[in-house]
Amino acid sequence: MPELPDIVVTIEALDRRVKGRPLEAIRLASPFLLRSVDPPLASAQGRIVESLARIGKRIVFGLRGDLFLVLHRMIAGRLRWRERGAKVPRRLGLAAFDFPDGTLLLTEAGSKKRASLHLVRGEGELRVFERGGLEVLGSGPEEFGAALRRENHTLKRALTDPRLFSGIGNAYSDEILHRARLSPMQLTLRLTDEAVGRLHAATVATLTEWIDRLRAEVGEAFPEKVTAFREGMAVHGRFRQPCPECGTAVQQIVHAENECNYCPRCQTEGRLLSDRALSRLLKDDWPRTIEELEAAARKPRPG
Repeated sequence: MPELPDIVVTIEALDRRVKGRPLEAIRLASPFLLRSVDPPLASAQGRIVESLARIGKRIVFGLRGDLFLVLHRMIAGRLRWRERGAKVPRRLGLAAFDFPDGTLLLTEAGSKKRASLHLVRGEGELRVFERGGLEVLGSGPEEFGAALRRENHTLKRALTDPRLFSGIGNAYSDEILHRARLSPMQLTLRLTDEAVGRLHAATVATLTEWIDRLRAEVGEAFPEKVTAFREGMAVHGRFRQPCPECGTAVQQIVHAENECNYCPRCQTEGRLLSDRALSRLLKDDWPRTIEELEAAARKPRPG
């Protein structure tokens, strides 16, 4: 799912292309995309785009007349900028937004159509989409710590909770925790003030660095490549590859649809975190430390 750095760069690219221009037409290819009925979608057509903003992982088009188009791409939704009047792709296409200088296409891979589009009237209705998460890039350590300690969760869960922090997901939370040298399973209420400050600094630095990287990568083009696995990431998507800091093999635990990647030497004092499914399967054979894991890897395989 696109996260804060990806969405910031996408909004900047949209701002250059559509701000101050009329939304000439909206062509829906999937009736499941639109999740609102009042005001009718047709009332957005012909209105000038006055602003572009982010609410969590949503993109908001502010239209003249106090209307707001709210788009959430979810995991598989992608935006593409094409020539004006471009056809909506038959199999993956959800919608097309026509502007004087081009057409914004929305597609979604997979059979589960999760992307959503709302049209709402007024700031009051727009606030319904706010989950309450802190905008970290505009926060200080104390404000960050208060949000972090609002509930007792693991750091991984806390960072990805939109009620606590805005726009951070699975990929960048891994990178943040690696930079902060903290275990993803550390409980928030057991964190020292020093560790909270370190985590805040790592969060700001990681998000800022990746916004800058993506800006440089995209330039004046439209950012169509959205992936959770990017060249230059320290641990996310790098299972069994060497940690860039210490060379230890990056480890992974999987829960539901999410994976968590970490360096056991930099983040967990050499301990391996337990993957529930595998640890139940292997029982006493489940390695507890880096040394046990490396010893198991050196054993000759039977046959």
